[in-house]
Amino acid sequence: MKTLTMTELHSATRNQADHELILDVRTPGEFAEGHVPGAKNIPVDTLLNHTGEITGFKTVYIYCRSGGRAVMAGQILGSIGVQDIRCVDMGGFPDWLKMGLPSEK
Repeated sequence: MKTLTMTELHSATRNQADHELILDVRTPGEFAEGHVPGAKNIPVDTLLNHTGEITGFKTVYIYCRSGGRAVMAGQILGSIGVQDIRCVDMGGFPDWLKMGLPSEK
């Protein structure tokens, strides 16, 4: 699992390819309040129930609110064989907003 910053995530999302997934592992309520454009919401505590939706992607970018759940999600995905995991491990969506980056609701 590789780590990245929210700035690096933003760069990746601007050039997102079909084989890449941006995964928001916060709760549905947090996701509804705002999220990275194009992100898919699968809460970390339900991740193992959705592996079929994830394993087809070459690269998975993971973020949450502050980094803890993203790291847990990365470990879970690594344990099921996902190879290219990039995880925001420090900071999260609030930092995205502070940088004035676009969001969706």
